[in-house]
Amino acid sequence: MTSPAPARDTSWPPSGTIIAPSLLAADFARLGDETADVAAAGADWLHLDIMDGHFVPNISFGPAVLKALRGRSGLPFDVHLMIAPADPYIAAFAEAGADHIIVHAEAGPHLHRLMQLIRSMGKRAGVALNPGTPAEAAAPVLDLADLVLVMTVNPGFGGQAFLHDQLAKIAQVRAMIGGRAIALEVDGGITPDTAHLAVQAGAGALVAGTAVFAAPDRAAAIAAMRGPAAGRASQGHA
Repeated sequence: MTSPAPARDTSWPPSGTIIAPSLLAADFARLGDETADVAAAGADWLHLDIMDGHFVPNISFGPAVLKALRGRSGLPFDVHLMIAPADPYIAAFAEAGADHIIVHAEAGPHLHRLMQLIRSMGKRAGVALNPGTPAEAAAPVLDLADLVLVMTVNPGFGGQAFLHDQLAKIAQVRAMIGGRAIALEVDGGITPDTAHLAVQAGAGALVAGTAVFAAPDRAAAIAAMRGPAAGRASQGHA
């Protein structure tokens, strides 16, 4: 089932390996400049982690920041809502300029309806799986999903180490996706080394925070993470 295509990423699923720097690791005093800098360094998407201090033990930023940044970047905004309930805030993030809106399987009692709501606003809909959430939790909404996000850390804080035991889940989700036009995204502890592992398991979009924003050469860091996946486009993965 195909969503209306946002103007900034009309080709779906994306080919090759997508690198999405996470703004959570940026200098918050210079968010506009940081957004422009990673775009110039070769980022494909900008990943925005929205935290409410309830679903996860941290608070980040809201739709006003998203709206302010929208005028500074042409990158697709990959908005990851780590909030519960998510339903009341979908419209605000859609109107602020999100291109993808990703919600957790536990973000409300009616995940199917929540995915429908996102799609009704012309946005790509994603479902996120925490390390403790089984792959099967995404199965009932795969026909509504444009993205599945597998968390390889427990959400809430940047700079955590990659959980290697999630590689089997990435492979399982890749098999569940089959021929559907769904991007498989991985978030947490992504570095050039772990990027290689995630891609081997089936991932096609990688969220990286500290590994990009703390790198002395951000373009080189992005290229290093994309490098292990050269040729994935010919394999037909997203």
